[in-house]
Amino acid sequence: MSIETTGYRATPLPQRPEMTDEAILAAARAHFDAMATRHTIREFSDRPVPRAVIEAAIATAGRAPSGANQQPWHFVAISDPGLKAQIRAAAEEEERVFYEGGAPDEWIAALEPIGTGASKPHLDVAPWLIVVFAQRWGTKADGTRYKHYYVPESVGLATGFLIGALHLSGLSALTHTPSPMKFLTDLCDRPASEKPVMILAVGHPAEGATVPAAAMIKKPLEEILTVISADTETT
Repeated sequence: MSIETTGYRATPLPQRPEMTDEAILAAARAHFDAMATRHTIREFSDRPVPRAVIEAAIATAGRAPSGANQQPWHFVAISDPGLKAQIRAAAEEEERVFYEGGAPDEWIAALEPIGTGASKPHLDVAPWLIVVFAQRWGTKADGTRYKHYYVPESVGLATGFLIGALHLSGLSALTHTPSPMKFLTDLCDRPASEKPVMILAVGHPAEGATVPAAAMIKKPLEEILTVISADTETT
């Protein structure tokens, strides 16, 4: 695909196997069961994770839908201990400001049940950090810029694909969003067109890893779903 390609051209949908309604429901429930075991952790093992696993997960993220198919994302995967240490130091500096008065009391109170603080040892210990960048604009072959559309939505979709792929690969991940994040642009040597939006710490859980009890509480289906259909009964 080239951004300079113009005009619409249809191509056949890649073939997928036919499934009965029963098989579709079974597959949907199996996927739910697998994803229901996903939990964010902060205690990682230093057990190595092969680069090929990270590459496969990021390739999956690249299959996410995006506005005008512009795919406005870039992922920087880091296993270098020196760079991870620099990222930790910079992130903790921002976090100290946040927790020592930079954040509203209401925000700090909302985070209390999660047990977060300014110390971020997972940024050192986790074998991989994946920094997610949003591309605010693209550049044509002649150097001129073109606008990307629906960037936050597109990058959010790709990040969701990535987290799902990592989990189904047997790995755990922690989403981390220090603010501000400009230091990631500099440390990862990314262009001004890209905005860092998240760090994912990725690896295996440490032995005895825990999760916040509050994080186990999920809204029930009836609170997150409204169904409007022709056969919906009304009373």
